[in-house]
Amino acid sequence: MSSFSPHFAGKVVLITGAAGGIGRAVTEILLQAGAVVCLGDVDTAGCDAILAPFLEKNRSTKHLVYALDVTASTSVHGFVKAAVFAFGRVDCAFNNAGILSSGKPLAEVDESEYDRVVGINMKGVFLCLQAEIPAMISTAGGGSIVNTTSTLGTVGDKGSVAYIASKHGVVGLTRAAAMDYAESGIRVNALAPGLTETAMTKNWLADAETKNTLLSNIPMKRQAAPAEMVDMVLFLLSDASSYVTGQVMTVDGGMTMH
Repeated sequence: MSSFSPHFAGKVVLITGAAGGIGRAVTEILLQAGAVVCLGDVDTAGCDAILAPFLEKNRSTKHLVYALDVTASTSVHGFVKAAVFAFGRVDCAFNNAGILSSGKPLAEVDESEYDRVVGINMKGVFLCLQAEIPAMISTAGGGSIVNTTSTLGTVGDKGSVAYIASKHGVVGLTRAAAMDYAESGIRVNALAPGLTETAMTKNWLADAETKNTLLSNIPMKRQAAPAEMVDMVLFLLSDASSYVTGQVMTVDGGMTMH
């Protein structure tokens, strides 16, 4: 269990992109800590699978699963309203839903692909912030939010224009929201993961040549496990980071330090 998990007993935490990867790893620790988890994802079956072993041990585990489309304002606001209706408050949020782009150079990227990637990765965070912040202020008097960006939200690379643009946008949204609502008791920070072993990176890591190329740029010479992102997320969400806002916390094995 994470060293920060005791901070979350009874706290109502919203998690988008909860069904896999980093979202799943964070959800599992929060459940162990006794948090009230509200899971938003297009993959509701995946969310149910995470909850199943916890509910088997304790039927009274408080939870919500919501079929969430982060690109649709009505869906996002519905998710937050459902959490408030069910549990009376929102204390924390982890805006983690995201997808990769195709790997084509900029001039070859279809407008539809660009719109989809930016819609999920950046507009989705914008819509979540718009719904979460007022709910936190009105129900809890403040709160803490973590948005998932990427190392590619701070640097450039080839063949990922939509992803890079969207993740740079998440950094901007994080800092803008942190400035707008610091005096309202809302803290907003970002996690910038490096290469992490998830469903999105599975094909890269399965190909030996691609994997070796990726690892050659990482001083620690390995990818991260999703669990290695958990403590940073929970630190930022918890009262342990009470004087931290508007920051981008990079967890990348040293990849972007030079």
